[in-house]
Amino acid sequence: MTAATITEPAPVKSRRPNRDDELQADRGILSSFDRRKPSVKLSMTVIHVFLIIGLVVAGLGPLLWLAKAAVTSTQDSISTPLLLWPNGIDWANLGAAWVEVEVAKYFVNTLILAAGCWLSSLFIATTGGYLLSVLRPKYAPLLNGAVLATLFIPSVVLLVPLYLTIVRPVVGTSLLNNYLAVWLPAAANAFNILLVKRFFDNLPREVFEAARTDGAGPVRVFWSIVLPMSRPILGVVSVFAIIASLKDYLWPSLVLPDPAVQPLGVRLPAIQSQTELDVFLAALAIATIVPVVMFLLFQRVFLRSAGLGGAVKG
Repeated sequence: MTAATITEPAPVKSRRPNRDDELQADRGILSSFDRRKPSVKLSMTVIHVFLIIGLVVAGLGPLLWLAKAAVTSTQDSISTPLLLWPNGIDWANLGAAWVEVEVAKYFVNTLILAAGCWLSSLFIATTGGYLLSVLRPKYAPLLNGAVLATLFIPSVVLLVPLYLTIVRPVVGTSLLNNYLAVWLPAAANAFNILLVKRFFDNLPREVFEAARTDGAGPVRVFWSIVLPMSRPILGVVSVFAIIASLKDYLWPSLVLPDPAVQPLGVRLPAIQSQTELDVFLAALAIATIVPVVMFLLFQRVFLRSAGLGGAVKG
């Protein structure tokens, strides 16, 4: 008998991509070969510089002009608005805005409103997202559909019913001139709830199962595991909540008719006709401190991807 010969398949040689393949893969409007041409490189540099300057002027131009006008006299702001202090810097505008316009009081009101909207929005968004994504009760699909349906209702349609609810609540007295009248509607934001739920859906379920096996309850899982893993989305919701609170004018002006509790965004337009232009511009410049500081504090949240850092111990 002859022994059967076993033939092994020949190894497949992997073809190394050549220069033409790399150029074809990287080719867009301009290929890497075209980008190395001196004329193309010069034109692209000019275009990039022009776009950067345009973005800086469009983005920072109004803020820089407002900062300049805050310490400029009314006459200079009207006659020569683009010149840098032709008759000197007038620092008294800031002091007059802080004392005469009572910017300090309205500034504190703005911070209180923003902090309350931030805390209430985070609490409702995280607990609602945790219920719909992690706990998942039997009625979760129905509740999720109800929350999603509220996104299709225009806010103007809900303005009158919401105002009547604030004036004549089911329990308690009227909430007019009460910060709860602003905090509670801001917390009931369906977009934030669904945004947090979407983020919680992508968290590893093995961590939750391991925590339940170790005896952790729903509250412990939420506080010790879910929240530390959700720092990026918490930062996003925080920015959305604070920005919405700062730029909201209609609702606070309706439920906070008392000037003593109004924020800067509501009070400054009311006193514009009674205030000098330079003092009013100084008050506006002070009002921009809150969003600028908020951006400086939260900009790293969008840049770092540490959402799962420290969640799983190896």
